[in-house]
Amino acid sequence: MSFLAKAQQPDASGRIQHITPESAGWFYAGFDAYLLKKGKTLRLSSGHKELCLVLVAGLASVKTRHAEFLSIGKRMSPFERMPPYSVYVPHDDEVEIVANSDLELAVCNAPGQGNLPARLIAPSDVGVEHRGKGRNQRLVHNILPDDKSADSLLVVEVYTNEGNTSSYPSHKHDDENSENETYLEETYYHCFDPEQGFAMQRVYTDDLSVNECMAPYNRDVVTVPRGYHPVATIAGYNNYYLNVMAGPVRLWKFTWEKDHAWVNSDNYPRG
Repeated sequence: MSFLAKAQQPDASGRIQHITPESAGWFYAGFDAYLLKKGKTLRLSSGHKELCLVLVAGLASVKTRHAEFLSIGKRMSPFERMPPYSVYVPHDDEVEIVANSDLELAVCNAPGQGNLPARLIAPSDVGVEHRGKGRNQRLVHNILPDDKSADSLLVVEVYTNEGNTSSYPSHKHDDENSENETYLEETYYHCFDPEQGFAMQRVYTDDLSVNECMAPYNRDVVTVPRGYHPVATIAGYNNYYLNVMAGPVRLWKFTWEKDHAWVNSDNYPRG
């Protein structure tokens, strides 16, 4: 099966991506992306899932059954590189999103079974960190990490400058029987500056029974059911991606591919 979902023209609801456990061939993680014109309203039911609504770009007002978050948002492009506004929505809830400007909205979802309330995740709530060294540097916004309340979802966004790599050294989190890993399915929602750019992403396993390399373009999604999944940017184009991860245990534990783990060491960069 293909691990690359191409962005579609907006449907009647504005949706351009629709990744479900059924379409991805897994059990937990789901992802949708919408492009809404100013003044449009989107209504969603969370059902048996929890949601994390990420304002990738634009302004909105969000209402659930018991909460409302009016006139949220600040950045008009993800490449402003400020943390986004997001809203956590529990299972068995109804949500209404009104676009107060043209809006690029990500809807991350995974199984929900707790009794957490809807809440705003403001930019000040987002952990910001710089990872890597040399040509393996990136900027990370931890929107919904494993030390913040949720049932299943983990959500993070990453910026990688032109010519750099990220999600690297190659790592994996697909063995639920390992003491060193947790089983987490993962989606990558890619954006580029300028928009006509692309990146290279490889998904592969140690035995190469999975060994795929693909070129995601603007608003494409790469799904990672198992294996390693590094990203390499192309000269001239900065890359943004929004990651959704989910599995039976809400904890991000992974192992490095042994051949490339040295890139983390003081021996890199060389020269």
